[in-house]
Amino acid sequence: MTVIALRNATKRFPGTGGQPHTAVRDLTFEVAAGEFVAVVGPTGCGKSTTLSLVSGLEPASSGEVEVDGAPVRGIPDGVGYMFQADAVMPWRSVIDNVAAGPRYRGLSKAEARTRAMVWVERVGLGPFAGYYPHQLSGGMRKRVALAQTLVNEPRILLMDEPFSALDVQTRQLMQDELLRLWQGTGAAVIFVTHDLEEAIALADRVVVMTSSPATVKAIFDVPLQRPRQVEEIRMTPEFVATYREIWESLRDEVARARQEVSRVG
Repeated sequence: MTVIALRNATKRFPGTGGQPHTAVRDLTFEVAAGEFVAVVGPTGCGKSTTLSLVSGLEPASSGEVEVDGAPVRGIPDGVGYMFQADAVMPWRSVIDNVAAGPRYRGLSKAEARTRAMVWVERVGLGPFAGYYPHQLSGGMRKRVALAQTLVNEPRILLMDEPFSALDVQTRQLMQDELLRLWQGTGAAVIFVTHDLEEAIALADRVVVMTSSPATVKAIFDVPLQRPRQVEEIRMTPEFVATYREIWESLRDEVARARQEVSRVG
């Protein structure tokens, strides 16, 4: 069942000199329930804008954006959004950070903390439930952010380069953790990343976007079985072949974006 649908969706922002700036144009793709879709493209092409359209944080200038068959007119129910920067509140402990979402949705403090503790333990932070963000490593803070997002059991999970600030080893651990926690939830995922290896390791399909103003250039199926261990599948012939195929499409867009930056500079 299609959960997210973009049909010729375009977003324009006010630009300099009175001319509008087109961030994305004519975006068309769909995401089904339980499907993990990664979006890759050159820096600044509009990948994050795509998430803003689906989340309702920004309205489309033209075209259609639908969630569950209904036009997006505000933030849809059941959407979880994980940003690149941590959204943890420094004055709250791990468990209280995770409990904040359920509290905002009307649960009592006791009920919210009970639900939060389940997710704190699922992300491996049970012994650190009473710690504060400044006492945690970068990877542990990302685990808190992941628990914050998943504790509300979202039907749609939007992720904007959530692991980009982590070191390589921690990033791979978080990728495996994400797959473990997402598997079987039925949530539809759109995952924005600059890292093509990360996209292939996580996703069922990879959407390649053009240089700015971005549109969908191509969509590739990822022929890797689940469940996956990120480090192991990177070594397989199927992974290497998929990487080469998608990079052939992405490489030209990255080159065009660099040329444009050089021209403007």
